Amino acid sequence: MVLFIDVCVRKGSRTRRLAKRVLSHLPGPVETVRPAEINFPKTDEAFLNKRDACIAAGDYSDPMFDLAKQFRSADTIVIAAPHWDLSFPAVLKQYFEQINVVGLTFFYTDSDRPVTLCRAKRLIYVSTAGGPVRDHAYGFGYVKALGEEFYGIEDAVCFCAEGLDLIGADAEAILQGTEAEIDRAFC
Repeated sequence: MVLFIDVCVRKGSRTRRLAKRVLSHLPGPVETVRPAEINFPKTDEAFLNKRDACIAAGDYSDPMFDLAKQFRSADTIVIAAPHWDLSFPAVLKQYFEQINVVGLTFFYTDSDRPVTLCRAKRLIYVSTAGGPVRDHAYGFGYVKALGEEFYGIEDAVCFCAEGLDLIGADAEAILQGTEAEIDRAFC
């Protein structure tokens, strides 16, 4: 199963357009989750105490763990996240906080190393930016590090169309160029 994490909020999202191109190359069923449409719980002490008690008991039946179970069962992860403020929309971080669950998506060894409990071997990050992206460290870099460190995903790739809103930019040509790059990657 391909898990499509769609962080795009605009109907005519350019990032979603590119992600759909990626998805057209992937076999199997696609499950879509839209973090912007999820009413995430407030991460306060009461929530953390409840979550910690469930984890300590090994009881993952509460709906708060449903997203983590879905993530754990995916074979491929595709994330569509526009480049905002040197990173990605905050709701993607909220999503990661919900799925990063000890005993469900990973566990720690006696030497304090995280070991994945997830199936995914591949992560594809898709983004667009109105201006230049000088450093992907805070967006894709962060997601790639999470994937490697906690979920054992070593095959992580980023497709990003940038400079779309610069004066004189041909946004359509830039998008088509990134679509061609996507197509070549799946040949």
